[in-house]
Amino acid sequence: MIRCVISDLGKVIIFFDNDIFFEKIANYSSYSIEEIRELASAHFELVELFDKGEITPRDFHARVIQKLEARIDYDTFFSIYNDVFSLIPPVLNIMKRLKRNYRLVLLSNADAMRYGFVKKKFPEILIFDEYVLSFEVGFMKPHPQIYKEALKKAEFPARECVFIDDREENIQAAEKLGIKGIQIGPQTDLEAALKDAGLSF
Repeated sequence: MIRCVISDLGKVIIFFDNDIFFEKIANYSSYSIEEIRELASAHFELVELFDKGEITPRDFHARVIQKLEARIDYDTFFSIYNDVFSLIPPVLNIMKRLKRNYRLVLLSNADAMRYGFVKKKFPEILIFDEYVLSFEVGFMKPHPQIYKEALKKAEFPARECVFIDDREENIQAAEKLGIKGIQIGPQTDLEAALKDAGLSF
């Protein structure tokens, strides 16, 4: 029997589009949007360090603007870095219904700045019983340890938990620990998938 729903945030409850950031930062950079996109991919380790809480926001700003040859101050940088999100209301509504019968745990790869921004812009997402965030625990999905942290917060064994995420590798990592996985995409009928997994709400 499922007793806990563990859910990702980005591209599940909140949509994000980093191209919005690339387009805006290009106004401050010597590189084109396409070049910035390529540089971002080549230096993704900076995002990973930030998401794991291993570098500070000041360090992240300094390193990114150096890589992009951008002249942009700290506050302006983060105002455009953060402003790439929009709510996915149908999924949030499902989460609210699930909350009546199930323990809810949020499990997200997130940095402190973006997570803080999202909490302020969309306070309605703060319906979870527990939160496991990569920048706080020092691990990112699909590392097994972050799922183990989520199971501690769930307070139920893996077989009694279901995990919702948009990325196949994250689902596979959860399933290796015995958690039932549901991969979500633009065409996914999440309500039907949850009911197929034995949930009632």
